[in-house]
Amino acid sequence: MKPVELVLVTYPDDFSSQEAKSLVESMPNWHVTKVFTQKYLNHSEYGMGSGKAEEIRDFVKDSDVTQIVVDEHLTSKQIHNLEKLTEMKVVDRERLILDIFYSRATTNEAKLQIQLAEIKYDMPRVREMAKMSSGNERPGKGGSGEYVVDVKFRDLKRRMGFIKEKLDEAKKKRQLYHQQRIKTGMPVVSLVGYTSAGKTTLFNQLTTEQRETSASLFTTLSTTTRSLKIDKKSVLLTDTVGFISRLPTYMIDAFKSTLEESLAADLILLLLDASETPENIRIKYSSCWEVLRELKVDETKVLVVLTKYDMADSQKIEEIINGLQLQNSLAVSAKTGYGIHKLKNVVLERTG
Repeated sequence: MKPVELVLVTYPDDFSSQEAKSLVESMPNWHVTKVFTQKYLNHSEYGMGSGKAEEIRDFVKDSDVTQIVVDEHLTSKQIHNLEKLTEMKVVDRERLILDIFYSRATTNEAKLQIQLAEIKYDMPRVREMAKMSSGNERPGKGGSGEYVVDVKFRDLKRRMGFIKEKLDEAKKKRQLYHQQRIKTGMPVVSLVGYTSAGKTTLFNQLTTEQRETSASLFTTLSTTTRSLKIDKKSVLLTDTVGFISRLPTYMIDAFKSTLEESLAADLILLLLDASETPENIRIKYSSCWEVLRELKVDETKVLVVLTKYDMADSQKIEEIINGLQLQNSLAVSAKTGYGIHKLKNVVLERTG
């Protein structure tokens, strides 16, 4: 299959550029031909400045590029303006994340959560597109005497209600399982962290499972729980969807029910990739805590685990601990087994 060649427009700092490129290339067969950077992506007409938009237009004219990805939220009007100028399809950051979610979803619940997020993404755009197509006047009436935008908006609300009902059913089932687990007295340990922090690799190491792992973002979208035996004690270990920076509240809301279940655990292991640069680790640590606080997590239950120790060293680990002022943390390598025994002992102590 021929790769989809595209232009990426992102912020000039290394973290934003790397993450945006990783997001794009998480899509099957997508390839970044050229990266354009812009300090501000909140200009009114195109998101970016008009000079940058024209520079991109001139570049794509004589290239194999078929679409443009902008690493920021864009309004319908901004997308329309940029598409008209460049004669290219334009995808913003939120649409890209939704597309990645779609390509990764395997369970019915994950698919429903993504559909709910998409409806919330579409709703403000329906109103805006109607405004644009009518020159700021109310749009024309449909066949039944109703305004077309109202019909579409009502349809989205109806679909949202249906999806929420289905998700409520799934939530009730999960609550039932949760109550059964409480009756068994088995403590729950949850793995959380930034996407690609190594959660599933550690999950596989601890449970001897063979769940799919990948350098791509959002390999795990649905929550998986398995029993883990440490000495003679049984513990339930849960793997969850990864976090990401600048994730809109409506997307966190869509996954809230499954995240809340796993974050009600007796112990939450917050994973950080120790092989990354100190600056990237700081940004990701901060992003994770934004989500955890949004979900009102009990901070005393959180233990920071620095993963991929085989790709770092003791000096770097020390620098990370000091830089983030971590009071409580340990380092592990799921690849070599370093620190796994110590982690199991800590799990025993903290869930006893």
